[in-house]
Amino acid sequence: MNGNIFKALGSKTRVEMLKLLMMREYHVSGLAKALDISVPVAAKHVRVLVNAELVARKDFGKTHVLSVNREKLYEAMETFSEDYEIEVEKGASILDALKEVAGVGIKKVGDKEFIVSIDDEEGFYVYEVNGKSPNMPINEYTLEKGGEIEIKRLVPVLKKRVKVNVKVSAQNSVEF
Repeated sequence: MNGNIFKALGSKTRVEMLKLLMMREYHVSGLAKALDISVPVAAKHVRVLVNAELVARKDFGKTHVLSVNREKLYEAMETFSEDYEIEVEKGASILDALKEVAGVGIKKVGDKEFIVSIDDEEGFYVYEVNGKSPNMPINEYTLEKGGEIEIKRLVPVLKKRVKVNVKVSAQNSVEF
């Protein structure tokens, strides 16, 4: 992995730039304005992000449009993943296998079991078996042969707030 990635993420300004770029594309001047810094300072930070391949730059004549390279950012986060090797009986469920792995939190909802935390980090988790996402809860998927289970936390990167007004009549509206 490119060692420049962690250098690039070591600056609060560059992290703020990445957050903005996760929402939409920007020109360097737009980033500078959004972060209340000068354009030359913004350009220096952008150069570090581009060199680390965290930001892609599209050139339109003299204008440069910047966008985040999500794959490279996710690749950097993958550095912190943990690998385990376990053994279970043929026909065991994913749930049985995950019970062998420390730190995996499971919650039962009705007759289905779901991964709800890893190392006390609550969130929404999905799992894949050999690179494919089964469409069933972990207690229903049975393992007939060896392979790899990958647990992924769905991290909400973008936030949207939607203010909804409910129209009561043509003249009145109600907010909640």
